[in-house]
Amino acid sequence: MEVALNPNTIDPTALSLPDLNTLKTRQRTAWATGDYAVVGTTLQIVGENLCEALDLRSGARVLDVAAGNGNASLAAARRWCDVTSTDYVSTLLESGRKRAEAEGHPIRFQEADAEHLPFPSGSFDVVMSTFGVMFTADQDKAAHELMRVCKPKGRIGLANWTPESFIGQVFKTIGTYIPPAAGVKSPSLWGTQARLEELFGHSARTIQFTTREFVFRYRSPAHWLEVFRTYYGPMNKVFAALDIEKQAAFTQDLRALMDRFNRSGDYSLVLPSEYLEVVIDRK
Repeated sequence: MEVALNPNTIDPTALSLPDLNTLKTRQRTAWATGDYAVVGTTLQIVGENLCEALDLRSGARVLDVAAGNGNASLAAARRWCDVTSTDYVSTLLESGRKRAEAEGHPIRFQEADAEHLPFPSGSFDVVMSTFGVMFTADQDKAAHELMRVCKPKGRIGLANWTPESFIGQVFKTIGTYIPPAAGVKSPSLWGTQARLEELFGHSARTIQFTTREFVFRYRSPAHWLEVFRTYYGPMNKVFAALDIEKQAAFTQDLRALMDRFNRSGDYSLVLPSEYLEVVIDRK
């Protein structure tokens, strides 16, 4: 689309708006780098807890958005729900498909963008996302889509890292080395009550907020670093973008964060990271 260059007709704020399509392409590339499934499978308990919070019933039509390798999808299928698992990274869906096949669950896997879900309005009884939709480039559009595909009086369930959590602080640290795109809202806002009320309050009957912790358990802080640097796409991309000196500084900052949160008291890593579990009852 062409934009007129007459200064009298230009909205000056439009010139500073982020290119969300370019950002989304970069995000997709980052999440496809490494092998997120290695990290993702360790988060399984979050999906199980979310399904319990949603009080899922057998036969419920459930959509898992930005599902990664299918933790919440599998949790819902284990409760005999009719599950559709979506993500915009095909390799993650393939990993989820293999897990479902191994357990014998007939989950449908479909490549889909959380900001443009390819389903009619009101298609699902429950829509959920664990540490997924919070990373979308256009938060308002993604929230609108979650509400749109959820049936009236259906439920939306979310698990989002909080800004104060270990992972929230990791992304804040990343931002000091690789500044985020100008004008793009932080994913950690999805872990705040205020932002979620902005996104969903107008279409919700009630919103329940529960603060929980996921505990990272690794052989050592060095082991966590090795796994995340190798397999966690966003972390892999950050290291690849830094020179040797900045890589060392970034590693030192991450180690300091782990020292602050680690409660093991020995050589291992037992590190809690706070997240917000959210259950939204749609009008």
